[in-house]
Amino acid sequence: MAELLRANDKRTHMCASLTADNVGERVCVMGWVQKQRDLGSLIFIDLRDRTGIVQLAFDEKTEKEIFDRAFGIRAEYVLCAKGVVRRRGEGAVNKNLPTGEIEIAVDELRILSVSETPPFEIVENSNVNAELRLRHRYLDLRRPDMQRNIIARSRISKIARDYYADNGFIDIETPNLCKPTPEGARDYLVPSRVHSGKFYALPQSPQLYKQLLMVSGFDRYFQIARCFRDEDLRADRQPEFTQIDTEMSFVTADDVMKMHEGFIKKVMKEFIGEELTGDFIRMPYAEAMARFGSDKPDIRFGFELTDLSECVRACGFKVFSGAVEAGGSVRGINVKGGAKFSRKEIDSLVEFVKSYRAKGLAWLKWTDAGEISSSYAKFLTEEENAAIRDTMGAEAGDLLLIVADKNKVVFDSLGALRCECAKRMNILDPFDFKFLWVTEFPLLEYSEEDGRYYAMHHPFTSPMDEDLEYIDSDPGRVRAKAYDIVLNGTELGGGSIRIHDSAIQKKMFSVLGLTDEEAKEKFGYLLDAFRYGVPPHGGLAFGFDRLVTLLLGLEDIRDVIAFPKVQNASELMTRCPSEADPKALDELCLAITVAADKE
Repeated sequence: MAELLRANDKRTHMCASLTADNVGERVCVMGWVQKQRDLGSLIFIDLRDRTGIVQLAFDEKTEKEIFDRAFGIRAEYVLCAKGVVRRRGEGAVNKNLPTGEIEIAVDELRILSVSETPPFEIVENSNVNAELRLRHRYLDLRRPDMQRNIIARSRISKIARDYYADNGFIDIETPNLCKPTPEGARDYLVPSRVHSGKFYALPQSPQLYKQLLMVSGFDRYFQIARCFRDEDLRADRQPEFTQIDTEMSFVTADDVMKMHEGFIKKVMKEFIGEELTGDFIRMPYAEAMARFGSDKPDIRFGFELTDLSECVRACGFKVFSGAVEAGGSVRGINVKGGAKFSRKEIDSLVEFVKSYRAKGLAWLKWTDAGEISSSYAKFLTEEENAAIRDTMGAEAGDLLLIVADKNKVVFDSLGALRCECAKRMNILDPFDFKFLWVTEFPLLEYSEEDGRYYAMHHPFTSPMDEDLEYIDSDPGRVRAKAYDIVLNGTELGGGSIRIHDSAIQKKMFSVLGLTDEEAKEKFGYLLDAFRYGVPPHGGLAFGFDRLVTLLLGLEDIRDVIAFPKVQNASELMTRCPSEADPKALDELCLAITVAADKE
């Protein structure tokens, strides 16, 4: 039966803080039972808290009542134990534990809470089904690796707060009930009871509020902000997530990048223990696409794209020459050491690129023994084959992989393929941290399906000064004062210098297809603010969940979030979302017109 905590039950130490230096001291520890071992005249209990484990010992000197109580204890019981720290017996030292030299000879023991048998064992790096773990997340979070992840998240959060406070940023909270936005992902809408038929939106980011704080004269803003986007989930996305959000006045893009580069260097030094020297690489978007087929390139390895269009422009193989003639390109990657891939593995790579809309994948394998096999060589002359090999720097042991198509398909396919090959070859070290900036993004991207331009980042990003003249005649040519910080193929954060001229902002809305009336309805408060003196300003937001995930060498952001959602945006533990009380719907003047999903 569970007992109450008494007034004099004051914890003196966390479990793993005890060492041989504490021998002879009387201590009080509290925590969960990891396991109990009954050896007849001896009972040992491993007691666990968030710091680790300490051994409780019960022997012939222990009072019978306490010994009998220890006998009945099971895993995950919550205990308060008092006693004297002593050295373990000869041969009983556990070098795998920080507390392995000592144990506590218990003379007072209280069971604060009993436990049923858990649905899975609370151990490090459990292989238990993820769904079961998430249904019992409160148990999953007891596991040492999960506790380390959440504590690491807290440490990185503190580093961020200290860094930005030390650099003059003011921590300001912005609203979570906002005006719905027309651009970007779908909003999570919140109906208003007071204003029938009207809705708030949960913020996709504090973008406009932080710009308005610059108009308000705060100069430097910082917030660890909760954000919400109703979009399909991936391993690095959640419907609700956290940003390290910033904005600065009277700055250039270079100022913003240097400031946030400083934050990354501080995190790397204080959390990882690695001192980064020199400036991060800055790579224009066009170069990133041409070399890596991606605007978030992983630069830990080679396999860079090579343009083969000139080699095959006049060839008789229509798959190649036809792509060039149609305005596309023929490009390839040289997978150094890839000749060890079997034909079955190469066929699986062919299927892989089809998921990126490539029609196929041409290949050439040059074995270490000097044998060459290829899917395309027979369609080309020896001179054309040699030109491809020479252009790609091919040698024995290499695997050449080539895609011919529209440029977007070529870049998407090869950009993903180079990473897939590196993954299959097991050459990616998650703790080899390679940061870079990608700059000079296109301001706009055109949707063939919708027949209109969309902002590549958001509609408040400033165009580059030298490109502004093309905003009417050739909008797709205009580059943005935008920058993303990338780590190992993942976008860690992004930002830009913002538009602070109301005429340019109105022009941007016009290019995006908004009439003056629509712009005023959706962004009138911003345009009004622009009438009263706006400082040049810019900022950046880091994806905090992604940052922590990558620094810990993990793959899934759910492992660094206490209570994450799953693939269908539901939370298994609380079983949300759930049906609403009909009375609450009536008060909101809402009616459900479709049947609710059943589990």
